[in-house]
Amino acid sequence: MFLVLPPGMAIAFLAVHQCLFGLYLGCLFAPNHKGMPILTGNDRPDFLRRQVLTARNVRGSWFTDLALGGLNHQIEHHLFPSMPSPHLRRARPLVRRYCQDLGVDYLETGLIASYRQALASLHRAGAPLRRARIGSAPA
Repeated sequence: MFLVLPPGMAIAFLAVHQCLFGLYLGCLFAPNHKGMPILTGNDRPDFLRRQVLTARNVRGSWFTDLALGGLNHQIEHHLFPSMPSPHLRRARPLVRRYCQDLGVDYLETGLIASYRQALASLHRAGAPLRRARIGSAPA
């Protein structure tokens, strides 16, 4: 970077690049887990239920797979972490059917709905802080 750009432009480029990359990663990871149940020490279901109940899949086309790096198949990714991303889509119907046979909830939603669920969960999580801030505000 510093070989082809003046130092100020190189630093600006790196700063913008890192900000955009961080935003992309946040958009990549948030839809899969935010708003899903958090298991505590007392909640210790078996491996399958732990992976399926704490994640959601994001429906979509090959473009969704490309944009989210295959992590839109989060349930299958957690069940089979070493499975190559292109095969996660093929495993999805098998896992979904198996979960249905066992009566395990398998959550799958669209991309926009997953962001809505994630943002709603973050809004609920921040509610106590907002209430405490309002209650302690000087009159």
